[in-house]
Amino acid sequence: MSTVVLAPATLPRFGFAPYRLSGQVYGALLNHRPQLAALGEAAHQPPYKAPPKAPVLAVMPRHTWSADGDPLAVPAGEPGLEIGVALGIVLGRVACRVSPAQALECVSGYLLLGEISLPLASHYRPAVRLRARDGFCPVGRQVLPASAVAQPDALTARVRIDGRVAHETNTGDRLRDVAHLVADVSEFMTLQPGDVLSLGRSHGAPMAMPGQQVVLEIDGLGTSRHLVVAEGEGA
Repeated sequence: MSTVVLAPATLPRFGFAPYRLSGQVYGALLNHRPQLAALGEAAHQPPYKAPPKAPVLAVMPRHTWSADGDPLAVPAGEPGLEIGVALGIVLGRVACRVSPAQALECVSGYLLLGEISLPLASHYRPAVRLRARDGFCPVGRQVLPASAVAQPDALTARVRIDGRVAHETNTGDRLRDVAHLVADVSEFMTLQPGDVLSLGRSHGAPMAMPGQQVVLEIDGLGTSRHLVVAEGEGA
């Protein structure tokens, strides 16, 4: 599989980055079992009255993309940001109604993604304004070919705040692993070459305040470093 989905470029408005995404970025919500379990009875209350049966996706628009080194801004009146890290699944072929076995043939590589949000009272279809803000989707510098990742569902992910490990988890314990997520999403929408599908951040994302340095990392996929600032301040 030789499709090139990322190319050298500059990300508009967010400084220099060695890659430009050529497709869309989709985040999977509630894909971590502990996250869904933490909802408890709330998942059975109106308006939904039941846990989701299909993947719940959130589009991460272009203005949310940011690069290693870009600041993460906390809006006025907010205490800080929830800092999540997720595995990005890079599509190299069209995926439309594929089986889990076929799904991995559509994956060309993996990269690190950040999933930043304002504090969420509930992860069950959170308000767009809490997630789709400028720079809230850091994009890692390195894309690792799928052939070099033997176990994408067993990678260690960490969030460091001021040098301390504030959260460590892995890409396992998902409602849908990489193959099943791609397959299930492809049942109701077509994924195109260059699209990136996030496996979703893990439950328990830590909070970072203005003035703190955060580092996102996934073993083998590098790091992404950011200073948390009050909105309107520079790096």
